[in-house]
Amino acid sequence: MIVPAKQAPREAPIALYVDADACPVKAEIYRVAERHHLKVFVVSNSPIALPRSDMIERVLVPSGPDVADDWIAERVSKGDVVITADVPLASRCVKAGADVISPTGRPFTTDSIGMALATRNLMDELRSAGATTGGPPPFSPRDRSQFLSALDLAIVRLKRAGYGAADGR
Repeated sequence: MIVPAKQAPREAPIALYVDADACPVKAEIYRVAERHHLKVFVVSNSPIALPRSDMIERVLVPSGPDVADDWIAERVSKGDVVITADVPLASRCVKAGADVISPTGRPFTTDSIGMALATRNLMDELRSAGATTGGPPPFSPRDRSQFLSALDLAIVRLKRAGYGAADGR
């Protein structure tokens, strides 16, 4: 008689944390989360329309510097995915062990976050000194596609590592 091998116990479910106030890929996040049965925390300091779903939770924080960032950073842990363009928040979440992806699909990792912070700080100093640094390029369909690929890759990798969906899948 063949006895099936026991599966490794699943760790905590994967949760997606969205730094939502200026996030251009919220609709894509909701679709991916639904497909993978993942809980999504949409964190903002202003009301944002959300699809009706028990798996999507609105977190409305008071206005103020870094209030949404603090809410996310205080809760995120290994096995979670954070979507943000905010480099200091990305750094805090990477240190907590989370996977962090920008809305353009750029992953922030322990290897890349130092350079991202240094670049951000340099640009801040240049702007403070009066230099015109310009802004980021317009968000493109290619950015959206890269984001979807990066998010799906992160979720699949976490599931293979034993993390699961919010409903135990």
